[in-house]
Amino acid sequence: MNENQSNRRNFLKAGLTLSAATLVAPGAAIANVTEREDAFKIAVGPYLQTNFNNSMTILWLTNKNAAGWVEFGEQADQLNQKAYGKAELGLMQANSKLNAVTLNHLKPGTKYYYKIVSKEIKDFQPYKLTYGETVSSNVESFLNANQAKEEVSFVMMNDIHDRPESIPHLLGLVPAAQQDFVFFNGDIFDYQTDEKQIIDHMLQPCVDNFAKNTPFIYVRGNHETRGKFAREFAQYYMHVGHTAFTLGPVRFVIIDTGEDKEDAHPVYAGIVNFDDYRIQQAEWLKTEINSKEFKKAPFRVVLMHIPPRYSGDAHGPKHCTELFEPLLNQGKVDLVLSGHTHKYMVHQPDKNLNHYPLIIGGGPQKGTRTITKIKADKNKLVASMIDDSGKEVGTYTALRK
Repeated sequence: MNENQSNRRNFLKAGLTLSAATLVAPGAAIANVTEREDAFKIAVGPYLQTNFNNSMTILWLTNKNAAGWVEFGEQADQLNQKAYGKAELGLMQANSKLNAVTLNHLKPGTKYYYKIVSKEIKDFQPYKLTYGETVSSNVESFLNANQAKEEVSFVMMNDIHDRPESIPHLLGLVPAAQQDFVFFNGDIFDYQTDEKQIIDHMLQPCVDNFAKNTPFIYVRGNHETRGKFAREFAQYYMHVGHTAFTLGPVRFVIIDTGEDKEDAHPVYAGIVNFDDYRIQQAEWLKTEINSKEFKKAPFRVVLMHIPPRYSGDAHGPKHCTELFEPLLNQGKVDLVLSGHTHKYMVHQPDKNLNHYPLIIGGGPQKGTRTITKIKADKNKLVASMIDDSGKEVGTYTALRK
């Protein structure tokens, strides 16, 4: 067993004890049931997601099925526009607890004000729908970033593993209000159990600390592929898989590295196929590195949970090296940001292996947690990794080629 595997197994044993300690006591949960069910309310949200194409997706959950919408405008006292969830086959989004409304055609560099509104659906008959109460949030705001802006700034967290207290602690070292977005680079959970876990261990801490006003972007880690709720959890986010977008001088490329175990491992009981999924992403990445948007960007940053190198000899990491590293080298990537190993490190470019710098964030235990801040303009990109005491533990600067 290598050192990384031993460290990860030791942390999981400790993490189970910590997670159990943070659960609500059964008696307290029962005591709150009446309160939750008596009144229709917003269970969590709003929280923001975007790919920075002059659009913003606003998500929230109610405690009962409802119809919802967003009222918004450029002034706090004039929310004179209304948007609904995406219509499918003529049917507007409704009769569910989860809401996702995208505001399109926003003005670059403009501040918008908004509030979410939900109307309870008490009874849904074929020819009669009965509404209940209507609830709404406070008026919140966000800045629609100009894709052509001269400077971009964001932070990355990874490998929190069901320790929601880490989110505000790390963000307190690098305030989210000063960032264009927050990036979660996988393994925010140990495994996927249910909706309550997603709310309590990620969504609520994000809403409480930044997500009403600053968007976050999320890519799945290998632990998010596990558990009975793994096939449902993606619906709570704009996306958790591979994507690419441009903001300011940076082309961002996000890769979903899947599981680190082989597909035939007994724990998966024959119901996964991550090898083919990674192969499909490699084909997509070939197209991406040859795109005009990628080639003309002053800087190209790749974000992926399992590093393309330096993460042990398990099947998933080795497959990532085989598939992605040649393409990252070919594309002359300026920086790769990863997690997974729980050991923070800055790996310098190697002309014989990884031609790109690789920053691996730490975590999840106290003393090993990190937050990485990145700022770039058209001439320079600077990355700084900070541990949970506030000390800088790694840095890298890339100059435009």
